[in-house]
Amino acid sequence: MASIVKINVLNVPAEQREVLEKRFASRAGAVEGSDGFEWFELLRPVEGTDNYLVYTRWRDEESFQAWMEGPMKQAHQGGEGGSERPKPAAAGSTLWSFEVVQQAAPKQG
Repeated sequence: MASIVKINVLNVPAEQREVLEKRFASRAGAVEGSDGFEWFELLRPVEGTDNYLVYTRWRDEESFQAWMEGPMKQAHQGGEGGSERPKPAAAGSTLWSFEVVQQAAPKQG
């Protein structure tokens, strides 16, 4: 069975980039312990776009959905009163889904 890739495309204004990166740096293993999780990368745009890409790879769609409904939802709910929740750093987001059909790693030796 092929892994799946989820890429969250975050439109981040220049003045919010540092805020976004600090928030991801402080997420402290929020996804790494999830069943079916395989890989995470936060990709900063270099030129031509304000979009950051949040790349995650999962064993299957079910693993991703379980993370979305559990740990991810809890992490994004914030404080009890709701007023403690910081303003999102991204102006908008889009989720792309892919199935891995080919992959390669560097040759060893």
